Amino acid sequence: MVEREIIVKETFKHKGMGNFKDFYGFMFNWLIDEGFAITEKVYSETISGDSKSVEFKWEAQRELSDSHRAQVEVVTKAKGLKDIEIEIDGKRKRAQEFEIEVNVKGVLEKDYQNKWGTSSTQKFFKGIYNKFVIPELNDKMVGEVNDYVQNFKEEMKAFFDLLGKR
Repeated sequence: MVEREIIVKETFKHKGMGNFKDFYGFMFNWLIDEGFAITEKVYSETISGDSKSVEFKWEAQRELSDSHRAQVEVVTKAKGLKDIEIEIDGKRKRAQEFEIEVNVKGVLEKDYQNKWGTSSTQKFFKGIYNKFVIPELNDKMVGEVNDYVQNFKEEMKAFFDLLGKR
């Protein structure tokens, strides 16, 4: 049976201008570049007057070893998406004004291929294996999942910081 351990939960918030489509693509490409396979579980848009709200949920998975897998769950809610025009370097460009919240959860899945089975004897030996044979590997995998989530959050911050400096 797959053991799921929540390693870290992070929230990123931004309110201001940008291009939501570019941000969506940036997040997607970052996860792909890091070797994750992404499944979009939910995508919805709600239009209210001249603005809209968008919500989506991704589950991204990446094998870390033959018995460990990282799962990053991303829930994004953008509200008040409104098209505007801005001037950058003397040129008028289209942008959007919005408020966004991205919740990211890093999960470490152990024995995700269910090699240890479900019998009580196999569970006993799996516990011994995890506690005495590979504790350093487990600690390393916990660190990797944490690093993915923290780096993802920092890259989102950098995306909007770079946008603000143009």
